[in-house]
Amino acid sequence: MSSFFENDSPSNLTEYSVSELSGSIKRTVENAFDQVRVRGEISGYRGPHSSGHAYFSLKDDRSRIDAVIWKGTFSKLKFRPEEGMEVIATGKVTTFPGSSKYQIVIESLEPAGAGALMALLEERKRKLGAEGLFDAERKRRLPFMPKVIGVVTSPTGAVIRDILHRISDRFPVHVLVWPVKVQGEGSGDEVANAIRGFNEFAPGGPIPRPDVLIVARGGGSLEDLWSFNDEAVVRAAAASEIPLISAVGHETDWTLIDYAADVRAPTPTGAAEMAVPVKAELEAQLASLAARLQGGVGRQMDQRRQAVRALLRALPSLDQILALPRRRFDEAAAGLGRGLELNTLNKRRSFERTASQLRPDILSNRIAERRQQLNERMIRAERTIERMLDRSRARIERADAVFATLPSRLEAQTGRARDRLGNLVRHADTAIRHQLTRARSELTAQERILQSLSYKNVLKRGYAVVRDENDRPVSLAAALSTGTAISIEFADGRIGAVTGDDATPPSSSTPSSGASPSKRRAAKPVEPAAPPKQGSLF
Repeated sequence: MSSFFENDSPSNLTEYSVSELSGSIKRTVENAFDQVRVRGEISGYRGPHSSGHAYFSLKDDRSRIDAVIWKGTFSKLKFRPEEGMEVIATGKVTTFPGSSKYQIVIESLEPAGAGALMALLEERKRKLGAEGLFDAERKRRLPFMPKVIGVVTSPTGAVIRDILHRISDRFPVHVLVWPVKVQGEGSGDEVANAIRGFNEFAPGGPIPRPDVLIVARGGGSLEDLWSFNDEAVVRAAAASEIPLISAVGHETDWTLIDYAADVRAPTPTGAAEMAVPVKAELEAQLASLAARLQGGVGRQMDQRRQAVRALLRALPSLDQILALPRRRFDEAAAGLGRGLELNTLNKRRSFERTASQLRPDILSNRIAERRQQLNERMIRAERTIERMLDRSRARIERADAVFATLPSRLEAQTGRARDRLGNLVRHADTAIRHQLTRARSELTAQERILQSLSYKNVLKRGYAVVRDENDRPVSLAAALSTGTAISIEFADGRIGAVTGDDATPPSSSTPSSGASPSKRRAAKPVEPAAPPKQGSLF
């Protein structure tokens, strides 16, 4: 057989290593597909990896290809990829030699027509609308004259300059600008974080809390404004406790934040006009109202003055008002003397009637009647006290009789208790003896079981227990290393030993008992160890 294979002629094919073959395939694929455009549906997208790269697949109804977007390219995309979105990817095809896979490295990504983005926008609009984020009942009225206005926009564009200029012309107030990106990757998150950040300002804090918010951006295409269709931005706008004005794009541009905001402005300049009134108009209106108020007060005073004069003419004179009281006073003064005389006469007659009832004989009779009533009450009280004393005396006599018989009754009760205690002591002695007998029998039975289960009986049949340096039983030879001190326990005691590295059993021709005393290790007696716990062979 060996000569047959030696004479076999070698193949004329070139021999490659796996790495060489993989590298050659990689170069061939990259040269053949250096720049391609692929249309497909995004599948398996889970967002950017912790490294910043994005890994997913592009598929159609029959095939699938792996795709990757590197971190630098991902940050420059105009819109964020989403699961199920149909896109057109531009890039190059390459292989991954480590697992023999090929993939497309995407350099640019665009939706497969505006229809795909509009379909995605409508789907997201229906979803958020079903949650009630666009309901009119949730929208709040804007404050008429805010003191602080918060603006969420790019700090370098013309939008912020237009807003500041318009607010300064109409009604200068304190403006806080939260700079954000308004286009590209991460812009949606920045806008949402800015809205939530303004809402987290505490009233009266070091940074004043805005009374109204403006989210603004200039005009652009659907892709340019796509960040304001982000679900996070819409939810942040709907959850804002501060009234919010959406001013994204031109008047014909509509984004989802426009539906969630409290008010939609056609342009950023229009948002500034909605946020504050015109100071000059307010001053003119205030002056007009002040003039009208002054004129109204003057006319009202004239009318009141005329009414007072008319009332004065209708009032009677002082003599007419005092004529009737004066007549009544004169009549009362004239009748006062006769009234005093009649009153004195009536008092005298009343006194005489009362004095006639205070004769000495009448007083003597009343005193006699009261003395008789007092004597009767004293007699009744004495009788009551005597009855109470009789009842108390009877109770004391009955108590004396009971106390007289008490010693004999106590002696009888003590005797009965002594007899009962003696019976209980005898019963207790008997019960204790029976309990000790049963306990002694159970202990003897347990001792027999312990002796039958003790590992000492196993050692008597020729077995031994090997223990390590810590006096723990060893059940596996792998648990010991060469040169480890061990102890071996037999039925009649222990000996010490040291493990060796020769695991070959001794030859049958060499008697174990005939070894030279110099080559045999002297057995070191070991004190017998305390018996292990019950329930283990060790």
